[in-house]
Amino acid sequence: MTSDRKALTAFHLFVVWAVTAAAAPALGFALLVTAWGGGTGAAVPVVALSVPLMVGLLAVAGIPAKTVVPLCGSMPQRLGWASSVFVLGTLGVLAGLAAYAEDVDLGSASTRIALLGVPYAVAAAFFVPNRWVRLGAVAALGAGVAYGGFLGPAQSQQRQHAEEIARYREHPELLHVIATPPGMRAARAEAGAAAFSVEYHSVRQDGYVALTVRSPLTPEPKCPELVEKDVSCTVDGHGETRLVREFPGGGRSITLTRRHHDVEAEVTSQTLDEPGLRRLLSTLHPLSDAELEGLMREGVIDPPGS
Repeated sequence: MTSDRKALTAFHLFVVWAVTAAAAPALGFALLVTAWGGGTGAAVPVVALSVPLMVGLLAVAGIPAKTVVPLCGSMPQRLGWASSVFVLGTLGVLAGLAAYAEDVDLGSASTRIALLGVPYAVAAAFFVPNRWVRLGAVAALGAGVAYGGFLGPAQSQQRQHAEEIARYREHPELLHVIATPPGMRAARAEAGAAAFSVEYHSVRQDGYVALTVRSPLTPEPKCPELVEKDVSCTVDGHGETRLVREFPGGGRSITLTRRHHDVEAEVTSQTLDEPGLRRLLSTLHPLSDAELEGLMREGVIDPPGS
């Protein structure tokens, strides 16, 4: 291919891109407005007008390429060429819209508008009788498929995951957990603006431990002013609050509350004794990324605000 033919081919593909990048958004917007206001029935005439208009614009864009694209040599041939480019390019645009609907990042609004013309230019390149031009079209098509079908969705999932992590960590001072009690597993967790809670259930469903981390309820550790019947409360010299609720038949629930920096942690259980709960409180630590990932992966933690 001579330098003149190379320049003409490049100009031809540029014209196809420019025409479709300018016309497709306008026609798409007209179709959207019509469908929004009048429904599917009102959009049919717009489609009926848009398709011939796009084919006609492409046919005009093919006039300068008569010497490099054999199918552009005459008006009937150009109309056939324009129809083929329109169909193939529109399929590419629809694929891009499907990827965009799946939250694949296609750049800014101006970038997305510019990309609308790319499938038509790639389709036009396949009709240029030159091996290197067609190989370039194949490479562009492969890159689009790889990004829209694999790389883009993977990046979208990573972005969504990072955004979800950020929502959970809006109040990092509350995100503390204890070591998982022996024979138990985390069954439910909730991250809120006022507290972070985790429930640990025994594998045999015969016991539980509940952890709540929140901002201190009072400036200094103290027992509630009104204590119910069968409930006893004490505060030791280290500021740890012990609340015991007795149940008919001999059972009881123990709640220990301890200050930890700017928050207070509370553990409650009907099956563990005080030494066991104190040992658990001593394991209190910030929720690591791996632990948060585990809670999310197992579907244990509720999304913030749910």
